[in-house]
Amino acid sequence: MSDLNTVCNRLLKQVGGCMGVGVVDIESGLLIAVAHNVSYIDEYFVESAAAAAVDMFRGRTVATIEKLLSDQRGQAVSNLINEVQISTESTYIFMSPIPEKPSMLVVMITTRKTNLGMGWVALRSALSEIAPHCP
Repeated sequence: MSDLNTVCNRLLKQVGGCMGVGVVDIESGLLIAVAHNVSYIDEYFVESAAAAAVDMFRGRTVATIEKLLSDQRGQAVSNLINEVQISTESTYIFMSPIPEKPSMLVVMITTRKTNLGMGWVALRSALSEIAPHCP
């Protein structure tokens, strides 16, 4: 069985236009694994991107919305956001928690040449392969 960095590298090579793949613990903000092929991506950049991803899934604003919904519905609402896709001028960013490990988040960054559907198919199919390697 391969390790987490190997799985990230495989996804990096499998997806056309992929520039980087990372696994983030969204409870602590720690980067668990990363693979990239872009020279300007350094540790500070990756850590900052991980922190931004944590905010999108478990940040204060999301927690406030989940509490409001919980109060309105009379039942607990948590982990409301399932997937996020961001488009920048030159990239697509795909983010998804791992269903078997909801505190782990996979982030994949690609160029805009990547087919969005194929990007999601590749990321979603990699989730079950990544899960056994996560703490």
